[in-house]
Amino acid sequence: MFAPFFEALRRGGVPVSLREYLSFLEALAKEIPTYDIDAFYLLGRVTMVKDERHLDRYDQAFSATFQGLADVSSADLIEAMDLPEDWLRKMAEKHLSPEERAQVEAVGGFDALMETLRKRLAEQEKRHQGGSKWVGTAGTSPFGAYGYNPEGVRIGQDSSRHRSAVKVWDKRQFRNLDDNVELGTRNIKVALKRLRRWARDGAADELDLDGTIRATAEHGYLDVQTRPERRNAVKVVLFVDVGGSMDDHIKVVEELFSAAKSEFKHLEHYYFHNCLYEGVWRDNVRRWSEKTPTWEVLNKFGPDYKCIFLGDASMSPYEVALPGGANEHWNEESGEVWLRRARAQWPSCVWINPIPEDHWRYTRSIQMIEEIFEGAMVPMTLDGLTRGMKLLG
Repeated sequence: MFAPFFEALRRGGVPVSLREYLSFLEALAKEIPTYDIDAFYLLGRVTMVKDERHLDRYDQAFSATFQGLADVSSADLIEAMDLPEDWLRKMAEKHLSPEERAQVEAVGGFDALMETLRKRLAEQEKRHQGGSKWVGTAGTSPFGAYGYNPEGVRIGQDSSRHRSAVKVWDKRQFRNLDDNVELGTRNIKVALKRLRRWARDGAADELDLDGTIRATAEHGYLDVQTRPERRNAVKVVLFVDVGGSMDDHIKVVEELFSAAKSEFKHLEHYYFHNCLYEGVWRDNVRRWSEKTPTWEVLNKFGPDYKCIFLGDASMSPYEVALPGGANEHWNEESGEVWLRRARAQWPSCVWINPIPEDHWRYTRSIQMIEEIFEGAMVPMTLDGLTRGMKLLG
């Protein structure tokens, strides 16, 4: 019965295996979701989606499989969708206000609603729009879409209009988690979480449940044990390109910076313009008066740090290749020299580029920096950041 759902997931790019599908069917056989479409949706997601990147694809496959019911015949609809009275009662208790339930009861209650739905589906021969009786669209019938009735079951509608349908069938909650979309702070945190190395440090102020149980058993009385909190021990030095063409990417850069500060407890950040040279800075307001020598940064943070460069790498090739090529000052050594020094100091190093990856081949400076980083340049998408965190490993 649910084979079309399984096939829709595979077609939509969700790598669900037969074993996972069988686990889904086993849970259904045990009646874990009892006439609750939310529970049914969540059960499928838990058993058949292994990666956050595929949540939106799951939503789309779910919608394609269990919506669009106005396009099938009445007989097919009755065969495919069994809507017992218990389901409607449970959904009413969960989703309808007391006033809305009273309106439903006023026309005969859910038993009458269910019977009317079955009859109209059996009688209807064609799609209907408008009116107050048939299953269709833009009317006041309790069944269908784009109309209004306080006891309606919405079928095949893109979004809620009056927010009175018993069930919203087609809500997509994870559209911004797809691999190739531009990122928001939440998405970036999802990707950055892949770069973790746990260690316990600080004061022993976290309850050690296993230790407490063991000590209590050994001593014969309650012996509470504590331990240091487990923290992400990864250390990161972040270089961020600012000004010029990077002004077009301010929002996403701010989001990545915010997510990185939240995710990495050991984060050091510096700014540069276009390419790395002999000086960097922490405060853009004082960039000319309070620069930090790049040599100082290279010597201060050891090779155990992970290094991330964030910039569009879009500039004159001379800024990368030649002394004196920088557009704001005279650089005695080329940007390439300083980038290679950074690469030597921090072997785990990646460049994150907000320019779409398929545009890189049109800009010579991007190609040059990608060569310096030996291919360790990734786009600023969820998939790109995931790849970048793997490279940093």
